[in-house]
Amino acid sequence: MNKKMLAGLILATLCGASLYSLSVASAGGAGTSMTTSTPAADAQTSRVVAAANAFLSTLSAAQKKAAVFAFTDQTQRVNWSNFPLGGPGANRKGVRWGEMNPAQRAALMTLLGSVLSPSGVEMVKGQMLADDLVRATDQGAGPASTGAQGSDAPAAGIATAATKPASSGQPPAGGLPSGSRPAISFGSDYYFVSFVGTPSASSPWMLQFGGHHLAINATVVGKDITLSPSLTGGEPIKVTFNDKTYTLVPNVPVEAQAAYALLQTLSAAQKARAVVSTTRADLVLGPGHDGQVLQPEGLPGSAMTAAQKTQFLALIRDRLGILNADDLAAKMTGITQHLDKTYFAWFGPTTSAGAAYHRVTGPTVIIEFAPQANDGDPSNHLHNMYRDPTNEYGAAWTKLK
Repeated sequence: MNKKMLAGLILATLCGASLYSLSVASAGGAGTSMTTSTPAADAQTSRVVAAANAFLSTLSAAQKKAAVFAFTDQTQRVNWSNFPLGGPGANRKGVRWGEMNPAQRAALMTLLGSVLSPSGVEMVKGQMLADDLVRATDQGAGPASTGAQGSDAPAAGIATAATKPASSGQPPAGGLPSGSRPAISFGSDYYFVSFVGTPSASSPWMLQFGGHHLAINATVVGKDITLSPSLTGGEPIKVTFNDKTYTLVPNVPVEAQAAYALLQTLSAAQKARAVVSTTRADLVLGPGHDGQVLQPEGLPGSAMTAAQKTQFLALIRDRLGILNADDLAAKMTGITQHLDKTYFAWFGPTTSAGAAYHRVTGPTVIIEFAPQANDGDPSNHLHNMYRDPTNEYGAAWTKLK
């Protein structure tokens, strides 16, 4: 990658530029039923619905048909992944970023900005820019993949360079070994938006936006929005250029430091409970693991001091803070009520921030922070999950069956 392109990517991140203004951005089932009444939308969700409909109005008839699925479409509901397009299970549907014109991209960012907080939008932009960097440098293709959710590597025998789109707009399939999966496609062009259900103030629906290392699944039901389940992370989180290090994906270093700071406050007895293992764990409840039960491990809030509880809540808020302030406040109220039964667990080295796996497990919240070691620096390649085991895909509000 030449210095001019790298400098452009870094400068765009630091300045918060919209992705569609960057020339480098283009370098290179089962049935479901729903029964319940929907509460009235509040001002926040009314803005979300208006932004969703404004975005849909920019789409062509063909794009709109590709983007909108029935609310009962369980196959599309769970169609998200941490892999780049072409990776195992990464067969996203909807409308690609690379297929959108500037007006459509601007409308989509406005929609995301109504669902997420400003820092959440910057996190999304940062992840997409990081994937553009992977694409531009032909990186991200470590050893052969085992198909496990913790690896982003392409399968053995697949070309490791980031692929360029074919004239059809889809990844090229020619020249691959017989029976192999498609070539891997990195970059912001391969992030998709879709809707499960039609945006409405009176009926439940879901916004999906994601690509490599990102799956925003926002279910909207009247006045309420949940991001459970959603996957975040990124690679690279930071990059060094001209002897200066820049953070491409905001939020992540803050969360890592918050977890490490909490660990440092623990007494020897507390730390003995919190540090489950000195070996780093991998993501447990990632894509394809809906409905799996994760037993609490580590140190419960009930065994923390008041000051430690404050830090624990701040750590949780750092992750969930990608959600808009209105819905975040409601979510944090419930988590605070159950804090004594919420556990903090650490897996990995305890000498620095960012290289160890940590987990938060409570009645209404599960958070995983999972560094990946296959690229050398675990803190620079992350797979992170958020789930509410009581309200996956808004099931508590919609009575999905």
